[in-house]
Amino acid sequence: MTNKEEKLAEFERLLEIMDTLRAECPWDKAQTYESLRHLTIEETYELSEAILEQNQDDIKKELGDLILHLVFYAKIGSENQSFDIGDVLHYINEKLVYRHPHIYGDWKANDPQTVKENWEKIKLKEGRKSVLSGVPVSLPPLVKAYRIQEKAKGVGFDWEKPHQVWDKVEEEMEELQSEVNEGGDKMKMEHELGDLLFALVNYARFIGVNPEDALERTNRKFIHRFQHLEKKAEASGRSLKDMTLAEMDVFWEEAKKMEN
Repeated sequence: MTNKEEKLAEFERLLEIMDTLRAECPWDKAQTYESLRHLTIEETYELSEAILEQNQDDIKKELGDLILHLVFYAKIGSENQSFDIGDVLHYINEKLVYRHPHIYGDWKANDPQTVKENWEKIKLKEGRKSVLSGVPVSLPPLVKAYRIQEKAKGVGFDWEKPHQVWDKVEEEMEELQSEVNEGGDKMKMEHELGDLLFALVNYARFIGVNPEDALERTNRKFIHRFQHLEKKAEASGRSLKDMTLAEMDVFWEEAKKMEN
């Protein structure tokens, strides 16, 4: 652990290193906002993976990589005479103070939900025409659905009880099955499946589960079990294509027991 002065010194060192690399390293000199964009997205996903793995050392490392990208963007901004890291920090500091009137002003908020509701009201006062305008268009659909619902909840547009949301899930399941039974029009099935997924995301939110995290953990679980199945098949000198589903299921259940 470091004290405040040491933390500031390390940040200053990073800024100096960035200046040097931008001036002397051929690769760093060639980078632009656009060239860094996909790398930043990759770093964000690597941080997400470290968080899901609960690996503190990897979280530390990935945060460092992400901070480097933020400093890099600010350096390019200063070269364009648009902004520098000081402007970036000033903006976020002012924003945090303004959007926390229950800390820096005379508003009252004794629970997280009230804070979120106040946050959305403040953003509307800032000039946003829609509560949903703060949801990035490029978000992955599952994450976007969750954020849309959270934003709507922030202004009171939400279900009251979890069982109401589950009733909606069952309703959407029936409507999807009905479309399938009636002949399987692809566009109609896609529409109903989208409604069902949106309702499931809503239910996940109501029971306090992040659906993106839940799905990713299931993805990892499936990969682990399937790779165990592949290893067992290879050890027995057989190909998965030559095995029956019942034979493969024996190894699948074995993998599940190993997890438990």
